[in-house]
Amino acid sequence: MRIRTFLLIAAILLVAGFVALNFDEFMRSTVLNFGVAEVRAPLGLVMLGALIAALAVFMMALMYFQTAHLLELRKVTREVTEQRALADKAEASRFTELQQFLQTRLDQVEQVQRELAAAAQDHARQLEANLTRNIEQTSNGLAASVGELDDRLARQQAASGGAA
Repeated sequence: MRIRTFLLIAAILLVAGFVALNFDEFMRSTVLNFGVAEVRAPLGLVMLGALIAALAVFMMALMYFQTAHLLELRKVTREVTEQRALADKAEASRFTELQQFLQTRLDQVEQVQRELAAAAQDHARQLEANLTRNIEQTSNGLAASVGELDDRLARQQAASGGAA
């Protein structure tokens, strides 16, 4: 229990004990002046009734403030929940945007990679064609040189065979 509740209960018990100990005096009749009229009634009972009435008013005020506080708390909780939902949506939106951005960049990188692969293949074909042409030229040049050497060798053999 809260300390306020404990103090309230203790005060009520003290008043109840005081009334019980002095019940005869509380019930003694006396003339009371209310400003507009005079009444003969027990002063203790009137004061006890006033105390109970004040306690009832304060209890109703307490209940009103507690209810107002609970309603405000519920309203704030609802607003916090709505704000959290908006924040979650914004975060999801940022993740979606990031995913789209990354997908776009990945597509661009793949496109550049395909272009570079095609350029590398074209360059490799050109190098292969140049190499093939150079090999053919070298082969033709070598064949011509071998043929020329054959002719020289044949002429030298014919010249040395005719001279021998």
